[in-house]
Amino acid sequence: MAKDDKESGWKEFFWNPRTREFCGRTASSWGLILLFYLAFYIFLAGLFTLTMYAMLQTLDDHKPTYQDRLSTPGMMIRPRGEQLEIDYTVEYTETWERYVQALNNFLSPYNDSVQAQKNYECKPDQYFIQEDSGSLKNFPKRSCQFNRSILEDCSGITDRYYGYNEGKPCVIIKLNRVINMLPSQSKIPPYVTCNAKTDDSDKIGELKYFPPNGTLNLMYFPYYGKKSQVNYSQPLVAIKFLNITMNEDVNVECRINADGIGVGSERDKFAGRISFKLRINSRF
Repeated sequence: MAKDDKESGWKEFFWNPRTREFCGRTASSWGLILLFYLAFYIFLAGLFTLTMYAMLQTLDDHKPTYQDRLSTPGMMIRPRGEQLEIDYTVEYTETWERYVQALNNFLSPYNDSVQAQKNYECKPDQYFIQEDSGSLKNFPKRSCQFNRSILEDCSGITDRYYGYNEGKPCVIIKLNRVINMLPSQSKIPPYVTCNAKTDDSDKIGELKYFPPNGTLNLMYFPYYGKKSQVNYSQPLVAIKFLNITMNEDVNVECRINADGIGVGSERDKFAGRISFKLRINSRF
């Protein structure tokens, strides 16, 4: 009997024919509670929509309202290799041709003809500042030419193998983009320097920089953002290793030097510097 009473109780909970209740509520009670939740969620959706609309009114399509990126820009190399290592054997073309192809792909937008078509020939050694005129937005902003030929021996024009076939490889350094950054307060342009880590100081040999002294001309700053400067070309610095020690690992660190760029912390190995390993093997 107890079992029958329990089953009867469950049946009456789902539908009680005497009180005409479903799951403990009458039709009118269910209607009222559903109406309440409908109104409640419509209110929440409206509040969310209004909040998003108000927030979007504070945003600019061309310039971030707030910028939380590091004040010290990061750096990267091309070609990168695996784990920032460039390792090949001079006599075996298949070991270094991927590096050559990577450099060709990376530098193709810097072809002189492409730059002349898309970008502006700026006045060097001064910031290329393009301010808005009151409420009139100065968009799209012009970008300065960075011609591939500036990299000379590391441009891939005069030497299509970038020195890899001779054991004198080129490595290209690029500085990450930071909106509105002016890298120098004294108008002295930033420049890149590369050195071997302490244990490898006698292995790195002579370095040659392109452009001369590893300089990043001021005319490529400031950067106004991807939507504002759709054709912006980051300035590059190429380093050619002329007589690096063969058949040994050489750990290299490159830094950006400028009085307007802070020194990166030890916690961030890519802030204002980049470390990579070179190993050039030779059978002779």
